Amino acid sequence: MRAVVQRVKSASVDIAGQRVAEIEHGVLILLGVEAADTAEDIEWLVGKISRLRIFDDQNGVMNLDINQVGGRALVVSQFTLYASTKKGNRPSYIRSAPEPISRPMYEQFVEKLSQALGSRVPTGEFGADMQVSLVNDGPVTICIDTKNKE
Repeated sequence: MRAVVQRVKSASVDIAGQRVAEIEHGVLILLGVEAADTAEDIEWLVGKISRLRIFDDQNGVMNLDINQVGGRALVVSQFTLYASTKKGNRPSYIRSAPEPISRPMYEQFVEKLSQALGSRVPTGEFGADMQVSLVNDGPVTICIDTKNKE
């Protein structure tokens, strides 16, 4: 799994002109699923994101996690995180898991993250044409790959 985690002052998702999800202070998570991903990837990624210390403490040091600051998370599916630009100029998405694999993994990730954060995590709509808006805070943007744990 790959995730782009952005610390935000606010974020929202619109589909066909309708607002389907929004948060204030927290993180926007763009999530990509690969065919080789497993339940272990979900567990590891949820743990990493829920404990990621990217929020400022009273001294202005990034030392607090999302729960400690009362933040929220918004998750958006993003198969393009597995784009390969190795050959030519048209990205290949062959590493992205097909929908019968990626949708259940995405839903399990959202469920586990909701449990870890103690509240329902709003989402975009899997596979929809979405307009995602955010006010990046910092900016702070972290890329996480469960197959490359650095």
